[in-house]
Amino acid sequence: MRTRTNPWTVPLRRWLADAMTPWTVRRLILPESLTAPDGWLLRGAVEAEHESHSDAWGNLDLARTPHEVLTILRHQRYVRRERFVAVAGPASDVTPDPALVLGSAALSLAVDNNTHTGHLEISVRPDARRQGIGAALHAAAVAGARAAGRTTLTASTDQRSEPAPGPATLTPSTGSGLVRSDDEGARFALAHGFELEQVTRYSVLDVPLEPTFLAGQHAAARAAAGDAYRIVTWDDPCPDEWVDQLAELETRMSTDAPGGGLDLHEDRWDAARVRATEAELRERGMRHSVAAAVHGPTGALVAFSAFKRPAWTDEFVHQHDTLVLAEHRGRRLGMLVKTANLQRLAAEQPGARRIGTWNAEENVHMLGINVALGFRPSGGSGEWQARIG
Repeated sequence: MRTRTNPWTVPLRRWLADAMTPWTVRRLILPESLTAPDGWLLRGAVEAEHESHSDAWGNLDLARTPHEVLTILRHQRYVRRERFVAVAGPASDVTPDPALVLGSAALSLAVDNNTHTGHLEISVRPDARRQGIGAALHAAAVAGARAAGRTTLTASTDQRSEPAPGPATLTPSTGSGLVRSDDEGARFALAHGFELEQVTRYSVLDVPLEPTFLAGQHAAARAAAGDAYRIVTWDDPCPDEWVDQLAELETRMSTDAPGGGLDLHEDRWDAARVRATEAELRERGMRHSVAAAVHGPTGALVAFSAFKRPAWTDEFVHQHDTLVLAEHRGRRLGMLVKTANLQRLAAEQPGARRIGTWNAEENVHMLGINVALGFRPSGGSGEWQARIG
């Protein structure tokens, strides 16, 4: 990655040379380590992202550590990842200092599937906004996406609460959920040609749950499922006997979960990709805990729910993917696998205090399960899409 050339960096530099700004945008070169001489740019990018996260959410539950970001950038087999940073001062005269990084853009480009699109995340320190930094980072990322042959970009904007219906709101193409039209992120997205295609809800569950309540929910779900299903659980790595079927469930996440109006197609997984993802999570310091339902007559995995448990805190847990195959729905398997994982969490991580999860606002069934468990709405995001071809 260090020596890879990019055909669009030269015109980008020419554009920046003409901009006459008090900052410059540069492509982030992957450092050997966080303490390497050029590691300050990555540390500064993460600092900018943390300030942006804190401003948006009031905490860093959803942020990544510098070690995690470095690890993610080292894994490029299934997603090509590019980073751009805006640095205060001219490119030729900058003293290495993470505080000089004013903002960053993360561009993610799938390698094998959905190769027409990319995902963009832009973060600018709150006190450096409204100076054109976000627009310049956006221009750099769009140039990179176009050079990679992409014709579509997706992006997300955060909101701490969903607004009430009114004239100052936007409705996605799904018709479910709202965002504020005067929100800073929404205004930026609209100004750069993005259209709102989906709204997702962020929900938080305070844990531990009262054991009797959790046991009751689990027992009711097990009774509804009947004797045809049993629960299996594991932490990373997935047992060899299930890895191919887990890959199929991950593939079905891309087709069975609501995608709104986003132009996304099947994202095919196989056992090699499962193992590569597990390796990345281990290097990041994340523990991946899965509860799955096995259909006894066929021996197939038909539902699963996963936690990502970061190493840097015991208090926060991310509720990751949950899926029940369409042909096995209506038997409360979603509640069954979720409560099984919650019971494990209570026993194995008693310091956990909150679980965060995301769901499309049109996914009423999964939202209903979450509400029944006690998840409370705690904000959300607008999911946007722009045609750049």
